[in-house]
Amino acid sequence: MPIYFVRHAKAGSRSTWEGDDRDRPLVDDGWKQAHALATLLAPLQPTVLWSSPYERCQQTLQPLAELTGLTVMVDKRLEEESPLELSLAALDDAPDNAVLCSHGDVIPDAINGLLRRGMDIGDAPHALKKASTFVLHRVNGLFVSAEYWAPPKV
Repeated sequence: MPIYFVRHAKAGSRSTWEGDDRDRPLVDDGWKQAHALATLLAPLQPTVLWSSPYERCQQTLQPLAELTGLTVMVDKRLEEESPLELSLAALDDAPDNAVLCSHGDVIPDAINGLLRRGMDIGDAPHALKKASTFVLHRVNGLFVSAEYWAPPKV
């Protein structure tokens, strides 16, 4: 069964945001992406929704939570600059059909770590756009393959 590893949707500009970056929210296009992701992922029957503590990640999963009745649970192992061993531990701990939302530094780092463990991603990119998803396939506790879903069109 897969695990869905989502990069947060479009947020406001980091350079113009004046508050704590953890509080930087989604912009209108980001909310559209979040709703499109929810429409895509809800029929796949997610079991849990885990998010970085950053507001933009939690907001990315909020429409999916509303469609599925699940609660977005914060997991600090998914926050920006999380050490590789922590983000990999979050993936290892995730149940089948989990949806995890993180950042543009954490996800490529984790994908590269899984590649070193032997996972195959074919021609999928190692970096990803906002609101895109890596679908990670696990067999007997090992991540064996992944596919990349481009961001939903909004």
